[in-house]
Amino acid sequence: MRTDSSPGTLPAREHLPAAPAGTPVLDVVIPVHNEEKDLQPCVLRLHQHLARTFPYPFRITIADNASTDTTPQVSARLEAQLAEVQSFRLEQKGRGRALRTVWSASDAPILAYMDVDLSTDLNALLPLVAPLISGHSDLAIGSRLARSSRVVRGAKREFISRSYNLILRGSLQARFSDAQCGFKAIRRDVAQVLLPLVEDTGWFFDTEMLVLAERAGLRIHEVPVDWVDDPDSTVHIVKTATEDLKGVWRVGRALATGSLPLDRLTRPFGDDPRDRELTDVPRGLARQLLGFCVVGGLSTLFYLLLYTAFRGFTGSQLANALALLVSAVANTAANRRLTFGVRGRGGAVKHQAQGLVVFGIGLVLTSGSLAALNAATSHPGHSTELAVLIAANLAATVLRFLLFRAWVFPDRREQDASTAVTSPTTPYHSPTPHQPHPPLPHRSARAHQPYGTDHFRAGSAADRTTWGDATVQLQPVRPNDTDPRDFR
Repeated sequence: MRTDSSPGTLPAREHLPAAPAGTPVLDVVIPVHNEEKDLQPCVLRLHQHLARTFPYPFRITIADNASTDTTPQVSARLEAQLAEVQSFRLEQKGRGRALRTVWSASDAPILAYMDVDLSTDLNALLPLVAPLISGHSDLAIGSRLARSSRVVRGAKREFISRSYNLILRGSLQARFSDAQCGFKAIRRDVAQVLLPLVEDTGWFFDTEMLVLAERAGLRIHEVPVDWVDDPDSTVHIVKTATEDLKGVWRVGRALATGSLPLDRLTRPFGDDPRDRELTDVPRGLARQLLGFCVVGGLSTLFYLLLYTAFRGFTGSQLANALALLVSAVANTAANRRLTFGVRGRGGAVKHQAQGLVVFGIGLVLTSGSLAALNAATSHPGHSTELAVLIAANLAATVLRFLLFRAWVFPDRREQDASTAVTSPTTPYHSPTPHQPHPPLPHRSARAHQPYGTDHFRAGSAADRTTWGDATVQLQPVRPNDTDPRDFR
C-alpha cells in the first residue's frame, strides 16, 4: 500500500486481481517440434510440481509447431489425461511464432514458457512468476550467468552463451545477463503492448522482446537458476547463431534510426519514482546535467584539437570559427540523443539550426575574448590563447545548456502524455485504493477454463497482429496535480 502522497505520481502497480472462477493465473507454454520422446515426462513432471507447490490455478499449454513425428498424438493423450493441459497445433516451425500464438490466445494474467528438456530446475518457477503476480516487475527471466547460478554444461556452449551476451551488451547496450535461457515469464497486459513490436518468429524472439522491453523502461526481474545441459539437444548452434546475429543487426538498426514506436511502452504500467515532482528540482535535471557535462567535455577536447589543427595554417579568429562550427554540429547531435533523449530524424534539421544560433552566441563570446586578448598584447602565446578560450567556453557552455534545455530541447512529456491512445480492449487503470483486490483464488482440483481444441495455422494466427493497435491510454502527469482516484 502506498504510504506517500506526493503529487504528480503515476498509480502504482498492483497485485493481480482475482480472476473469474476457473481462469488460470499462470499459463506455462512448452514449445515443441518432434519431441515425442521427452514431451510426456516433461509435462507429467511439470504438472506434478505445479500441483504440489503452486498456490493458484494453472494451465500447461503444449505448442506443437509443425511436428512430423508422433508428438501430436502424445499431446492429445496428455490433454485427455490431465484437465490442466491444453495443446495447440501450428503448421509452421518457429519457437517465437508458437509463443506469440499461444500468448495471444491465453486468458491467464501471467504467461511463461520453458524448454521441453526441463534443463532448468523447477524450484525457480515460483520465484520467476512471483514478482509478476505482485506487480513488482513486468517481465522475468531465468539467468544461468548470475553469480549464484549453478550450471553444468560443456565449455563449447558456455563460450557461445557468454559471447552472445557480450555481443548484446556491446551492440544493443543490453543490461540483462542471459538472453537465451529457455525460462521466461511476462504479464499479459505487458505482452499486449510489447508483442506487436517483436518481428522475429524463431530463436531470436525472446532476445528481441527483452531488448525492446528494456529500452522502453520496463522492469525485468532476473532469477538465478540451477541448469543442467541436455546433451541430446536438437538446436543447430551455427544456424541459430547466424539468425541471432542477423536479428541483432536488424534491431540495432531500428533502434538507431528511431523507427520503433517505443513511446507506446514507456512506463505505462505503474509508478516510477523518476516521474515524481521534487521541490525546486526540475524533472530530469540531474541526468541531463551529467550527460551534458560528459558531452561538453568531449566536445571541448574535440574543439581544441580542431583549433590547434586549423591554427597551423590560418589566423586565430578563423581557426576559432571553423573549430567551433564543426564541434557545435557534433555537440548538438550528441546532446540531442544522449542528454535530452530525442530519437529519430524528426526535427533534426530544426534542432541543428537552433544549435547554430547557440553556436553564434558562443562564437561571439570566444571571439570577443580573443579580440580582448589581442588588444591587451600584440603577440600572445599559444598557451595563453588556449587558456582564454577555455574560460570563454566555460561561460558559453553554461549558456548553451540553459538554451538547449529551455529552447532547443524543451520537455514535452506533458504534451505527449495528453494525447489519448486507445486500447483494443480496456485501457489500463490501476484499481482505486478504497477497492482492494480480493486474494487470488486457490487452485481447485480440476477447475479449468479450456481454450478449446482449435488448431492454429501459423501464417494466419502468429504472423498477423492479433492485438490490433495494442496501446494503453496514458494520463498526463503535471506538477501539483493529484490523482483524482486517490481518496487521501
